[in-house]
Amino acid sequence: MKIGTPKEIFAGEDRVAMTPASAQDLKKLGYDCVIETGAGVAAGFTDQSYKDAGVEVVKTAAALYKAADIIAKVRPPEDVEVKRLREGQTLISFFYPAQNKDLMEAANAKGATVIAMDMVPRISRAQKMDALSSMANIAGYRAVIEAGNNFGRFFTGQITAAGKVPPAKVLVVGAGVAGLAAIGTATSLGAITYAFDVRPEVAEQVESMGAQFVFLDFKEEQQDGAKTGGYASVSSPEFAAAQLAKFREIAPDMDIVITTALIPGRDAPELWTPDMVAAMKPGSVIIDLAAERGGNCKLTVKDEKIVTDNGVIIIGYTDYPSRMAAQASTLYSTNIRHMMTDLTPAKDGVPVHNMEDDVIRGATATHQGAITFPPPPPKISAIAQVAKKNQPKELTAEEKRAKETADFKAQTRNQVTLLTVGAVLLLGVGLVAPASFMQHFIVFVLAVFVGFQVIWGVAHSLHTPLMAVTNAISSIIILGALTQIGSGSWLVVVLAALAVFMTGINIFGGFLVTRRMLAMFQKS
Repeated sequence: MKIGTPKEIFAGEDRVAMTPASAQDLKKLGYDCVIETGAGVAAGFTDQSYKDAGVEVVKTAAALYKAADIIAKVRPPEDVEVKRLREGQTLISFFYPAQNKDLMEAANAKGATVIAMDMVPRISRAQKMDALSSMANIAGYRAVIEAGNNFGRFFTGQITAAGKVPPAKVLVVGAGVAGLAAIGTATSLGAITYAFDVRPEVAEQVESMGAQFVFLDFKEEQQDGAKTGGYASVSSPEFAAAQLAKFREIAPDMDIVITTALIPGRDAPELWTPDMVAAMKPGSVIIDLAAERGGNCKLTVKDEKIVTDNGVIIIGYTDYPSRMAAQASTLYSTNIRHMMTDLTPAKDGVPVHNMEDDVIRGATATHQGAITFPPPPPKISAIAQVAKKNQPKELTAEEKRAKETADFKAQTRNQVTLLTVGAVLLLGVGLVAPASFMQHFIVFVLAVFVGFQVIWGVAHSLHTPLMAVTNAISSIIILGALTQIGSGSWLVVVLAALAVFMTGINIFGGFLVTRRMLAMFQKS
């Protein structure tokens, strides 16, 4: 069977759903590949590069739709493209069936199977096909680059002979895939980065990337991300009010604001109000990644860059992935290839549309003359549910003192018991052992006691580095054992031999472990 990619007819769309590299992978699955002439030129892929990869190049879109059994494209099909579909043909693209019901019904009337790449469920097994995340990652990165292009200063702070330049302060609203990509890019460029999200489970992710999470002094039980596919859920009016109040508080300090907040099936929530824009400094930049769904900023104009009366630049572009067409096409074509791999388990060039498969069923909008959208929820949670942490009860001052007293008494009892047992054992040994042995044995016991107290107080995470220090202690023990190994008492000889054997293992093993540990921090 043939899989074909037409040239995108949506204005300004430079991406392509098949690259020469992905075509070679599709051929390994048993498919023949065909592409419309000029389809990849805007993304940097010439017709000749496709021919070199064994792809058939046809002159018109009509010829491609007629030749291909499977159509892979980026944007949802236009009306003229839907008319070219035929019964039994499969269309794979971004489709947004919830927003394009008429388009879905038209494709179903043609008898075509529609696989919507935007409907791939967010489960671990489907991450390789998650085209939304692939494109959001690019959008987050490109948003920071676009902000830097319009911002009048460095991102990183500098102290030069000509003066001091403060670092830029960047606020990222929404810590999804696009938000995390923006956080990573802004941080790597040297900006002081802040981030906010209504999902508490992302705070650790934000902080691990070097940004500061903006916390609200407001307690509200948020819906678990596992139940919403990893997306944020709708907040209560009280929480939304507290959120806006926090934004108003920090707005004057922010140089760049990147908003990414979206809730599936809804218009973008308004998070950055006109009064917040008015409070920002002249030259500040707002990048609204939710512009296609109305925008998180009230003043955003879709696909345009505007400058407010107080000099704030607001950018509402919706084509960030297309502005990095080569990279976006490479990632998206890889998502398509993984989808085809799941559809072709035998690698014989014949797709098997298994509706029992969570991924295939979730992404299918129409199949065999029936509309299958919306899909049932996947059998597996989108993400692992966050375990409810039991918060320890805060103790009063009296309870803390009582606890400390009880702990001190317990430690005292344990120490007295150990000392008593040790004294009794020493007394028992002294009754049967010669006096010359007891002199050395007492020193040995005291050394063991001191060593035990020293090592026991060290955190477990430091035990491995501590081996370098304990080698010195072992050296003292081994020297003492060597001086006694020639003694006339067989008991002393046995103990000395055991001491030499065990401390030898500790010394040589310690050096080996320390050497390996230090090697972890070397470049070569």
